[in-house]
Amino acid sequence: MQALDDGRLRDRTFGWVVTIAITLLAFALRLFHLGQPNKILFDETYYAKDGWAVNQFGYERNWAENANDLLVNGDTSGMQDGAAFVVHPPLGKLLIGWGEQLFGMNSFGWRFAALVFGTLLVFFTIRMARRLSRSTLVGAIAGLLLTFDGLAFVMSRIALLDIFQATFAVAAVSALVADRDWFRHKLADHLRRHDLPDLGGRFGPLLLWRPWRVVAGVMFGASCAVKWNSIYLIAAFGILVVCWDLGARRLAGAGRARWFSLLIDAPAAFVQLVVVAVPVYLATWIPWLTTEGGWGRDWGANNPDSPLVKYLGQALGSLADYHREMYDFHTGDYMNVEATHPYEAHPAGWLLMLRPIGIEAVNDIPTGTDGCEAVGQNCMRIISGMGTPILWWAALVAIVLAIGWWIVKRDWRFGAPLVAIAAAWLPWFMHTGRPQFFFYAIMVIPFSVTILAMALGKFLGPAHGPKRMVKGILVGALVLAVIWNFAFIYPILTGELITRSGWWLRMWLGNAWV
Repeated sequence: MQALDDGRLRDRTFGWVVTIAITLLAFALRLFHLGQPNKILFDETYYAKDGWAVNQFGYERNWAENANDLLVNGDTSGMQDGAAFVVHPPLGKLLIGWGEQLFGMNSFGWRFAALVFGTLLVFFTIRMARRLSRSTLVGAIAGLLLTFDGLAFVMSRIALLDIFQATFAVAAVSALVADRDWFRHKLADHLRRHDLPDLGGRFGPLLLWRPWRVVAGVMFGASCAVKWNSIYLIAAFGILVVCWDLGARRLAGAGRARWFSLLIDAPAAFVQLVVVAVPVYLATWIPWLTTEGGWGRDWGANNPDSPLVKYLGQALGSLADYHREMYDFHTGDYMNVEATHPYEAHPAGWLLMLRPIGIEAVNDIPTGTDGCEAVGQNCMRIISGMGTPILWWAALVAIVLAIGWWIVKRDWRFGAPLVAIAAAWLPWFMHTGRPQFFFYAIMVIPFSVTILAMALGKFLGPAHGPKRMVKGILVGALVLAVIWNFAFIYPILTGELITRSGWWLRMWLGNAWV
């Protein structure tokens, strides 16, 4: 019973104080000069405009070629009447648009939602790491590491979709970790209530209503409503949670009866994770469904004899065909799979951060221009979507160790973040025939910093263990090294004025990072 009671943390108030303090630090760090530079950056050219159109009209529209220049001055006259064909669901764009509604169609407005969700990403990572490790200290380390990660920082300050997808995904995994503890605690309470040492070979209480799993289903649905590839996390964790339930009932003494979990707990998990996620996903399409002008919105009316229209109706039939078009795009029927990009990064190199993404570059600013006072060289303004090198490389070492701790030592705590990394990263290897980009790894870094923080927790050992002070100094030194490293690369994360020689000092892998 004691094992089932594991996870009842006793420092709830202190845990919340630490969580909120680090979250506020992350918010303040990301808020500073959020609207700079005052221009469309990288793929903001799609999502800032889509966010405005979706919130104004319910669907994405085409824009004139000079629209980016007009938007710098808040002029939206470049938006055209025709619907645009887009290949991602609407939730991320709806969120970007809400920021634009609050603060206007300007660089601060279209980046504000990314700031909020980038901050929430830190929040959920702290809570997840704290519950996994049973340590507020480890949760705090994970939160600090993510706060000072360069990629998480940049993605929190640019209007791209991936930060929303990652935040919902981490929230879902955090909820499932909470559900694991909730289920075990309910089994322990059942044994105590009936004064039983164990279940004595019986299956035990049904416990079909699992509130944390419903929360996870909602969050997974929202994550898929930003980008589809979150479906791999649903599949992976659908298997993992069934294994957790089997383990919990075995530990409670269910014996062979635990296998009934496959007939009872597993179908309930499918309902709460998958069936719940579907209406959440569909709800994000309500603006498109309730308008007439969206891309393909009239397909149902034009194809009344299609089985999709007969069984689903015109609106949902049109939506189903639209999804077919989007799927064809992602699988190559629309896209030129031979296309190349100067910043494409094979997923095999993501964890080593071999090829960061260039977000913005203003090269060769001469002395006397834009505040440049360099002697014998020009200045630059660079925004690079790169992680904090020391953090990423240390996390990779921790991931390798974690695989051993999970598989050999059977330490379940490392299983959740490892499964999340595998589900968010490995599927990209199926699509290496087209350009992939390092910033997709924003789905990986919250889980890798969690693994690194838990590895540091194992290194620290018990509060009164041997050489605790020495180990604490070493752990603190690593965290400080990450913070220093972040501060060192900060100018090329924010577009600060920097000399060319200063830029090269930060290119630790030379031309690979150029």
